[in-house]
Amino acid sequence: MSKVKVGLVQMSCSGSKEENMQKAIAGIKDAAAKGAQIVCLQELFTSLYFCDVEDYENFKLAEKIPGATTDTLGQVAASLNVVVIASLFEKRTQGIYHNTTAVIDADGAYLGMYRKMHIPDDPAYYEKFYFTPGDLGYKTFDTKFAKIGVLICWDQWYPEAARLTALQGAEILFYPTAIGWATSQDEATNTEQYNAWQTIQRSHAVANGVHVVSVNRVGLEQNGAMKFWGGSFVSNPFGTLLYKGSHDNEETEVVEIDTDATDRYRTHWPFMRDRRIDSYENITKRFID
Repeated sequence: MSKVKVGLVQMSCSGSKEENMQKAIAGIKDAAAKGAQIVCLQELFTSLYFCDVEDYENFKLAEKIPGATTDTLGQVAASLNVVVIASLFEKRTQGIYHNTTAVIDADGAYLGMYRKMHIPDDPAYYEKFYFTPGDLGYKTFDTKFAKIGVLICWDQWYPEAARLTALQGAEILFYPTAIGWATSQDEATNTEQYNAWQTIQRSHAVANGVHVVSVNRVGLEQNGAMKFWGGSFVSNPFGTLLYKGSHDNEETEVVEIDTDATDRYRTHWPFMRDRRIDSYENITKRFID
């Protein structure tokens, strides 16, 4: 299917899982009413971004996948005939937790999950305390409307992740995200950080000839110390922005994309054709001494 309408739900979160769920469902319904066929929610949308501290109590936020949340979203997906991309805190078993995105098809069927591969550990982003690195590899999902690839937040800085997902035939790369500015930072630093974040993802679109959809949260969290910068966007296969969200507002946007554009861009700019796969063996080394 060449023409696909993708929905982006950019929202703020509270400490109430039920409130966040209802807001997300309202966003999915809003997107569907605007014609969306695939709807992507932001990273860890059921809670505040809890990785700002290392607190064992936060493990209680985790849940089984599939489970209650995917069951609920499955019913929503089926009732609206939309695909839902839902980022959740997964409890795999006692003591093993993942940052995981579930993909639910338009008939409500659970298609599977992707577990975040790259786990950051930075001030206010202490994800290594909570999340075991993903062990499912890079994945694509054959949904009703398109074959999609899903990566998560910190994964978006790594061209290898985008490439390996695209090489499996992903027509669209989705990035559920939770990233923001420290409110103590100056505006020049904020601008530079956002531009780098957007640029690296647009470069994945160009290098792989696919559309990229990135969905971030907004709002002040961490007692006002962190402002999540929103700025959700859609890039075409040559890095052109088809949509860019605000840095402050909750927004639901629907963008129509043409997955047939991949063939056109890859034919005229044949980066995939000219890859020298015989020369890349050292890419698996940490550093070439």
